[in-house]
Amino acid sequence: MMSETRRVAVIGAGASGLTAIKCCLDDGLVPVCFERTDSIGGLWCYRDKRLKGQTSVMKSTVTNSSKELMCYSDFPMPKHFANCMHNSQLVKYFHLYADHFNLKRHIKHQTEVLSVEKADDYSTSGRWKVCHRHVRAGDTDTEVFDAVLVCSGSQTDIRVPEFEGLKDFQGKVLHTNDYQTADGFEDKTVLIVGMGNSAGDCAVDLSRVAKQVFLSTRRGSWVAPRLSEHGLPMDLVRVNRFKMFLEKHFRCVCERWAERKLNARFDHTLYRLKPDHGFFSYQSMLNDDLPSRILTGSVKVKDDVRRFKKSCVEFVDGSTEQDVDAVILATGFTTDFPFLDKNLLKREVNNVPLYRLMFPPDLDRGTLAVIGCFQPVGSLMPMAEMQCRVATRVFKGLVALPDSTTMWADIRQRQVMAAAAMTPTQRYTVAVPQIPYMDELGRLIGCCPDFVTTFLTDPILAIKLWFGPVYPYSYRLCGPGKWQGAREAIVTAMDRVKAPFNTRSVSAKKDHSIIFGLWQGIWACISAFILGLMAVVISGLI
Repeated sequence: MMSETRRVAVIGAGASGLTAIKCCLDDGLVPVCFERTDSIGGLWCYRDKRLKGQTSVMKSTVTNSSKELMCYSDFPMPKHFANCMHNSQLVKYFHLYADHFNLKRHIKHQTEVLSVEKADDYSTSGRWKVCHRHVRAGDTDTEVFDAVLVCSGSQTDIRVPEFEGLKDFQGKVLHTNDYQTADGFEDKTVLIVGMGNSAGDCAVDLSRVAKQVFLSTRRGSWVAPRLSEHGLPMDLVRVNRFKMFLEKHFRCVCERWAERKLNARFDHTLYRLKPDHGFFSYQSMLNDDLPSRILTGSVKVKDDVRRFKKSCVEFVDGSTEQDVDAVILATGFTTDFPFLDKNLLKREVNNVPLYRLMFPPDLDRGTLAVIGCFQPVGSLMPMAEMQCRVATRVFKGLVALPDSTTMWADIRQRQVMAAAAMTPTQRYTVAVPQIPYMDELGRLIGCCPDFVTTFLTDPILAIKLWFGPVYPYSYRLCGPGKWQGAREAIVTAMDRVKAPFNTRSVSAKKDHSIIFGLWQGIWACISAFILGLMAVVISGLI
């Protein structure tokens, strides 16, 4: 049992740390957040000057997820915010969230955590000693906490693979984490190594000023746009429970359909981007502009790098590019927690093994949780929030963890399932689909939407929950942390989606055709029938 004060150390005041503070307060715990910078927002807070080991977005970065699917579950983003926001606007949202729930008073800025160790009475109390240092003053102090939430993120150290001859290359070499703007790359020839989101964003940004940008990829990638039919955000159209059901049971057909849709936008084979893996087998790149930059020739796709020479690069297919001025490594990050002893938190080649992707399996007490230590297939923010909601209830003893053997068995089973679903790479074991994972955690604390009850009492809402976007608000409809505004937030979500486009008046003709109205009626009836049938089946199983 915790002591009466029930103090929780929260490490980091980024997207995960802020919601960790709020979840602690919701459950009557006292959070103390340690943030080594002078601001909130974590890597989303762009900085011209960064501390050693600090990750940050480039100046032009915008969000890949749309605002209605990446917000915290009880605090919708303002109507006038863009659907896919610039990083500075997201940081404004963090401030609005922190001010609304009065979170900033719990944050100690300019304070770096040096170590987290078991307290002397850990075996009976589960408490932790946290040693921290003020970055400017240099003063150190040690405090004892009843629990710890590690919210420092999974992108902690840059990953630099070994390339033959890279040390002899005479041009500039940097990692995308060190890339801020295109200043200084005017009229230069630049090679970008990698095919993730950062590689695409960097290539597009540089292509407007550089002489030539080459994008080197080992296996290619499916490139999906943020923009979908009728100009709606792609995730709003694609992420719903009905489509997830189809993708689970008719994976091959749905995968081929998705690939045909992407190739209809631009032929991935023609553009030399087509990968060997299927669309569902690996996380695709999200980028609206890369195809047009390839079309104009400002970006050229190349094979994997074989070796570097003084001023040129040789590729696996035998081709070479001369007079390369700079190399930017978009080769990702490795995960480490330097303040945690390796005996407390084991590291494996591809990931950090954690029960439910949160709890170290070998600890005797469930009083330490790691938040956001995975690659989200979706948006991190609501996933991290759900993790924190689970963690605080574990800390309070309201949710029990199984024994170490059971936790390790769950971890290995998750790894096997991930390997079967995703193409094996450095990060495949920690790629986590948003909705299934949130459902998994939601069931632990009883906050998953109750479709049977909702269909019987509020069929319109049930249809929106099943066939519409899976908004984070749906996990506030019931259970602990229930929010009275959840239903309204779901019903009015599309109003907030449309609001940023209302920048001028236009006359739009509404479609009042009989066929259109008839089709809407038929679709509503089909939806209601399917939901009703599911309710009957589930009720029978129960």
